[in-house]
Amino acid sequence: MASNLFILFLLLLSISLSHSLPTLLQITKDLHTHQYTTQLLIGTPPLPTKLVLHLSGQSLWLNNCPPSRTFVSHGSLQCLMAGPSPSCQVPQHNPITGDTTFGDLAEDIVSVDGMTLESFLFSCSPEYLVKGLVNSAKGVLGFGRSKVAFQSQVVNAFDFPRKFTVCLSSSDGFIISGAGISKSLSYTPLMSVDGYYVNVNSIKINGRRLGVGQPIGGVEISSTVPYTVMKSSLYEIFTKAFVTAMNMTVVSPVAPFGVCFPSQATVPEIQLVMQSQLVKWRIQGRNSMVEVSDSVMCLGFVDGGMIMTGSVILGGYQLEDHILEFDLGTGMMGFSSSLLNEGDSCSTLGESL
Repeated sequence: MASNLFILFLLLLSISLSHSLPTLLQITKDLHTHQYTTQLLIGTPPLPTKLVLHLSGQSLWLNNCPPSRTFVSHGSLQCLMAGPSPSCQVPQHNPITGDTTFGDLAEDIVSVDGMTLESFLFSCSPEYLVKGLVNSAKGVLGFGRSKVAFQSQVVNAFDFPRKFTVCLSSSDGFIISGAGISKSLSYTPLMSVDGYYVNVNSIKINGRRLGVGQPIGGVEISSTVPYTVMKSSLYEIFTKAFVTAMNMTVVSPVAPFGVCFPSQATVPEIQLVMQSQLVKWRIQGRNSMVEVSDSVMCLGFVDGGMIMTGSVILGGYQLEDHILEFDLGTGMMGFSSSLLNEGDSCSTLGESL
């Protein structure tokens, strides 16, 4: 609890230094689909709208747009903000199914955390695009780097710093736009690509480096992939090394996982080594193993096959109960050690805000 109060103090200090009040989004995890959702009030009258969180998503799109919305005129400033399309259409991507289409750009009133954006930009999707989303979700809320992503519109509307803080949980977490916890975090550069990628030099298990012969490269930080995914060639090396470090007989795997063990075993630490040996993301216990029954636990990493563009996508399960600060002004990402190590969690920290 002392750690919880200290983190809250640092957050409030960051807010006071920015001379503005940030926007707080409550995030809930659906245990069946493993999707993280939030709610906005959209339109006149304001309608509660459930949306799936997509960190790399470039905009907000939703099905059944409110009647009060107005479509943006071709050639307008808003249309130019959304992209180069002369017809003022923006790409829409369902990160769960992979379906992609285009939708007309619209604007309406959006309210969140007691704040109102009078002319928030979004797009209206065809009904089929919500397939695969958690029940009752109306669309996807993107936090990517485009000018029409949620965080971009919020920081521009309220003159917030260009940063946001993410704290996901197995139950209730949060995102804060316009504030970060600048102390007690380790920092690594964000790669200059769409979405949020960090450069990983190597992976260690209990301090021993995997013999992959080259740097791991860009690793995507994803809120829509439930568990970390690895290209088959890396996954094979990784799981063999993990089994050796466990020094325990494996049991029959339980899908989607490829390696499982008897419960109550001592679990080795996984380290993602960033730009130097001093900057490491530690994946321990709760973030590495998934309890699939009273007697079996599985390594929470899955085989992504050989057609993956990159080698690793860091999934939501591994992000939970870590504070992540995305500072788009400096191009850096800050990350904490697991709050669980201090007896805290993103859920309990969120209750303090």
